[in-house]
Amino acid sequence: MTLLNPRVDLAFKIVFGSEENKDLLISFINSVVSAEDQVVDIELLNPYNSKSFKEAKGSILDIKAKDATGRYFNVEVQISDEGDYDKRALFYWAKLYADQMIQGEDYSTLQKAIGIHVLNFTCIPNNPKYNNKFIITEETSGKCYFKDLAIYTIELSKFDEKASESLNLMLPRIKTGLDRWSAFLTKASSLDRNNLPKELEDPCIKKALNILTTASLNKEERELYEGHLKWLRIEFSTIKKAKADGIAEGLAEGLAEGLAEGLAKGEAKKAKEIALNLLKIGTAIPIIATVSGLSEEEIRSLS
Repeated sequence: MTLLNPRVDLAFKIVFGSEENKDLLISFINSVVSAEDQVVDIELLNPYNSKSFKEAKGSILDIKAKDATGRYFNVEVQISDEGDYDKRALFYWAKLYADQMIQGEDYSTLQKAIGIHVLNFTCIPNNPKYNNKFIITEETSGKCYFKDLAIYTIELSKFDEKASESLNLMLPRIKTGLDRWSAFLTKASSLDRNNLPKELEDPCIKKALNILTTASLNKEERELYEGHLKWLRIEFSTIKKAKADGIAEGLAEGLAEGLAEGLAKGEAKKAKEIALNLLKIGTAIPIIATVSGLSEEEIRSLS
């Protein structure tokens, strides 16, 4: 049976967002948050199952939970950078915080809301850390007064800088629980649940791998998973090519616009290589002609 890719949002929700897998969610959350926010038990507010997925038509792929102390968590994986991530992250946090209040209640009922965002892209380019915590502090003193807000980002592209890096080369860098989960998310296909390296010896990692191996998807789930997996692969190969050609900045702004800008910055001789890559992922010839500057006849000759 093919191993599901845990970076696809549907597979991520199946692993961490099901009632029977709450122990995995607790382990993951505790590997991310600071000491004062460690979780002992948790209640899933939107647990995943095939029935709820079908009824919601795939719109429940984030994980909302509440722990025993009343704190709220929103955990999700972002497959691609669709723009304005910073604004979307704040919106998700604000909604999680505001939705706690029931009509007639006062503000004292509001509890701390924590957003955990697993990102398959780089959102903070000038910061080498792959995991970051954002809070509100006073500008001069650094004092944290508004203590109900915390947003964590986990940039998997930074953790696995070299996408072609083998698992063995990555192992010496695995020191913490979050490192273990990040290795699971980026290298799951290289892991054998029955023969884990000592750096990844963890019953939760083993259970998560078992879920990825044995999960059975219905038709609707399979269609969504395959569609998101295809996009994940396209984005990975496109960005990899862009970096090689020195046009990553253009690609980050969107496929058509990004390629046009990137090509303007890069070498004109790369146009045919870019066009060929777009052909391979099924892009329409008129669009390829627009972004590459090649004629449609030249593009057809490449195919």
